[in-house]
Amino acid sequence: MARALPRPHRDDLRIAVGGLAGGVLFWALGTHPRPDTDPVVLWHPAWAPLVPLAVTVVCELLRRVRPRTGLLVGTAALTLDTVTEGSLVTVVLYTDLVYAAVLYGTAASARRIPWITGLCTVLGGVVPATLWRDPQGLLIGVAIGVVAFAPATTGWVVRDHRDAAEAARLRAEQTALLAEMDRAQAVTAERVRVARELHDMVANHLSAIAIHSTAALSIGDPETARDALAVVRENSVAGLAEMRRLIGILRDDSGDRAPAASPTLDGLAALVSAARANGLDVRLDAGRTEVPTPVELAAYRIVQESLTNALKHGTQGRVHVALRQRDGMLDIRVTSPCRPGDPPRAPGSGSGLTGMRERAALLGGRCEAGPESGRWAVRATLPLTGGDSA
Repeated sequence: MARALPRPHRDDLRIAVGGLAGGVLFWALGTHPRPDTDPVVLWHPAWAPLVPLAVTVVCELLRRVRPRTGLLVGTAALTLDTVTEGSLVTVVLYTDLVYAAVLYGTAASARRIPWITGLCTVLGGVVPATLWRDPQGLLIGVAIGVVAFAPATTGWVVRDHRDAAEAARLRAEQTALLAEMDRAQAVTAERVRVARELHDMVANHLSAIAIHSTAALSIGDPETARDALAVVRENSVAGLAEMRRLIGILRDDSGDRAPAASPTLDGLAALVSAARANGLDVRLDAGRTEVPTPVELAAYRIVQESLTNALKHGTQGRVHVALRQRDGMLDIRVTSPCRPGDPPRAPGSGSGLTGMRERAALLGGRCEAGPESGRWAVRATLPLTGGDSA
């Protein structure tokens, strides 16, 4: 089944109606570019100029939907017009068909039509002047240039500007899209960072609170319950302080994204002491190390999360924390006793190990955790140059 011809644009319809009305008016007034006695006039009926005019008007309806077809049929109509008394309106409409074929046609047509019309302009001027040996033959080339080459060149210039404007618009849209993607990624990364920081700061204290409050409720000894409640109060106060510090960081609009009092490796001793107060038997083996601030914060959080996991999931026994600096790397190793199958002593979100791996990956390092010789081991390696890319 043949496809129906697309409806012409309303502007093309106006051009066609206006051209038809103007051509009929000129014909009625007897305004013709050639007299009936001109030797080139081979078709003499008075109504003859109306035929190519009508065909050209119909071609105007195709100037956007079928520009190449309109130009080819219009060229035949213009050729027919040359053997009649002619109509200036037919010539004007034909120039518009050439312009439209370049502007609205395919890219190949837009490249070829100016070259073809330019070649016809040169040949149309040189060949008659050479054959007739009369410089007036050049006027034929001038006429072809005005009727064909000039509108083709104009259409090419307009199309080039239109394509440049469209390319600029597409680049602007792409830039806006990339900016929106960057913004969304930045928001997501910030949310992950805040979630990781919140988990690492508060989970340790809340785990200790949950374990010792359970002990206080289940043990009938008032002295033991009092000790457990003291630990609960100590961890709740520490957790509240950490929460206030994080809220202060989030509300700070000064542009300084680094925490004003972020944990350092010098605070590992206090962290271990707090873990011992929570009931862990912890041994710390860490020498004096000078590392960049991002690496220092990541190492502190990894140790903190490892001690939290040991408190929630570990069994009775010693927890060993070791930090070593060698070959431009900071090695972290935390081992704790474990018994597979035992339920955790406090509920967890399951995001602690993920957070440790993310912290190490952001610095270009790695972090692994798993059973090792009957103990649970956390092993992390952080490059000391990771602070530059953090």
